[in-house]
Amino acid sequence: MLKPFAICFLILLPIFLRAQSVTVKGKITDAKKRPLAGVNIAIKGSYDGTTSAKDGSFSFTTSATGERIITASLTGFQTLEIKAELGALQDFNLVLKETVNELKMVTISAGSFEASDEKKNTMLKPLDIVTTAGANGDIVSALKTLPGAQQVGEKEGLFVRGGTGTETQTFIDGMLVRNPFSTGMPDFAARGRFSPFLFKGTTFSSGGYSSLYGQGLSSALILESTDLPERSSYSLGVMTIGGSVGVDKLSNDKKKAYGFEVDYANLSPYFKLVKQKQEPVVAPQSLNFSTNYRLKTSKTGMLKLFVTGSWNKFGFLGESLEYPGEKEEFRVENKYIYTNVSWKESLGNGWRIQLGSSFSTNRDKIYMDTINKSPQPSRVNARQDFSQFRAVLSKNLGKFSMLRVGSEFQYADERSALNNMHADYVDSYSATFAEADIYFTPRFVGRFGTRFEYTSVLKAANIAPRASLAYKLDAKSQVAFAYGEFYQKPEQQYLRFFRDLNYQRATHYIASYQRVTEFFTFRGEVFYKEYHDLLKTVPSFNNNGTGYAKGAELFWRDRKSIKNVDYWVSYSYLDTKRDYLNYPYEVQPDFAANHTASLVYKHYIPSVQLNIGATYTFATGRPYYNPNRPRSEFMQDRTRTLNTLGLNVNYLTTIGKGFTVFVLSITNVLGNDQEYGFRYSSDGLRRNMVGPMAPRFFFVGMFMSFGIDRRQETIDRQ
Repeated sequence: MLKPFAICFLILLPIFLRAQSVTVKGKITDAKKRPLAGVNIAIKGSYDGTTSAKDGSFSFTTSATGERIITASLTGFQTLEIKAELGALQDFNLVLKETVNELKMVTISAGSFEASDEKKNTMLKPLDIVTTAGANGDIVSALKTLPGAQQVGEKEGLFVRGGTGTETQTFIDGMLVRNPFSTGMPDFAARGRFSPFLFKGTTFSSGGYSSLYGQGLSSALILESTDLPERSSYSLGVMTIGGSVGVDKLSNDKKKAYGFEVDYANLSPYFKLVKQKQEPVVAPQSLNFSTNYRLKTSKTGMLKLFVTGSWNKFGFLGESLEYPGEKEEFRVENKYIYTNVSWKESLGNGWRIQLGSSFSTNRDKIYMDTINKSPQPSRVNARQDFSQFRAVLSKNLGKFSMLRVGSEFQYADERSALNNMHADYVDSYSATFAEADIYFTPRFVGRFGTRFEYTSVLKAANIAPRASLAYKLDAKSQVAFAYGEFYQKPEQQYLRFFRDLNYQRATHYIASYQRVTEFFTFRGEVFYKEYHDLLKTVPSFNNNGTGYAKGAELFWRDRKSIKNVDYWVSYSYLDTKRDYLNYPYEVQPDFAANHTASLVYKHYIPSVQLNIGATYTFATGRPYYNPNRPRSEFMQDRTRTLNTLGLNVNYLTTIGKGFTVFVLSITNVLGNDQEYGFRYSSDGLRRNMVGPMAPRFFFVGMFMSFGIDRRQETIDRQ
């Protein structure tokens, strides 16, 4: 009796089990109710499950009963887990949310170009700055190929959207840098002091920048110093104008590193081979050094010490405008030291702290003489000491949003003497700021901030509100808007003599659209900037100056259409006028061109390990002052159109154990006249064209790196 019963039971068991199974079915979509295919749906802790069809539907059976957890997962989306009481027939409508990462999240972008190796969606990399033809390794020269920047060759500084060079401020690890350029000569722009290799990230904000930074009416150049290197390396450079040596040493435990770099340049042999417009009495010479120490204080903490210094001198003899047939001599010697200490650390519970301190000293000795005419030469001795302390606290608000609050204090000691006349002053400047990035959704973010400033030299305070909004249209595109108030003290040469002045102010409005993919970038931006309280020197010193700047900018970069070619095109239209300094009324200033365009082309030839680069720059004529015209025609003359072509060729090879690059660079290859303006004698009868020292500049160098091979980095950039 038992045996037949057992056999019958075994035969009927699958039927009993089948009767106890549960069918789980439904449909799965994204947040916009679009069906998702290929989603893995399963009962947690079991092998029961399936994959969703093209229309998002799914169905499977399970013997599990009672309260269970159903999971749904798909790459690019957050894994979903829901509790369900499994009974007879279960029907579910599941919704997956996209995973939020850097590429999918919207970012604040209006008015800002960022070059970084860490963030994947940036438009430029630091290596792009270094390898731009015609820039000769100068950060500011490379940034002039981007929209918003003007092609000004006779004055140091970054001239942005109708602003002067002094209206763009430079920051290193959050701290303002005084004297970021070497001391210039009359009508000859000086280079920036800092090597691009010292920084892992560069942000060029052409307007509407963060409340964390101040004292710049137009723009901010924000530099972030390097962290620990991946490995130790050593470098050696031999150039036609000098040489360099560098060390970057990483400890065995990979928790600290130190490094230094020294370079020396002397253009005396070069000037003997290439004739200059002016007769050099002291050929340009420079000695630059930098040293750094970096310590990982914890898993999230980093201490950085950065010191750089330079010594430069230059002098030339030129024709005198005031005294025909006579010579004028100008010489300058500059010494500079900059020190920066910063520390970042996590405090727990989403809080982080960043502390920083910096000190710089800049000393100039300037000699001016009109031979056989001046009763005595003019000698200027100037010294600027600048100290700063800064603290910033940040706190995560929820999963993505962020709050930042902080303060900074600056102390400036300005001293100058012209022969026996002295003009000195000191200034204590303090600021507090608060800013929040609020992610309403991963696709919609707002940045809202304000900044309070007080300066003792003006005995004045200001409050500067700023706001930005950005919305992600899809995975690659977004729109952004920015508004802000920006204040800046008058320049030092005026504050030395006149203290009864006030802040200058600019109001920014910016709207932008950008689309960034792996190989293509498109960006369009329009802006309006209104100037208030600009400095006037005529008929007396006051803050009655006004002005505006408006325009449109385009940027296109393509790294795929042509094999092994990377190129970008930028275009800027600028309509600007201002009434400031000695201007009789609002006119287009002498540093502004209506139309500016650049084409940067980089071609890598892997078969011979060769990089060929070219940069073409175009700018319409700029106004200049002609004293022979009536007041009603002030600044009506224009320089000729600017057209320049720069070339560089880099050959990549290995010598011994050293990765080696041979570099040939030529600026203004075609030798076009670069007309920056004209200088007139006091009677208006004679004039000289303002232009470069020579039509072209040639550079040849060999750079060796031991311990790190940048060949693959160069190839990957294409």
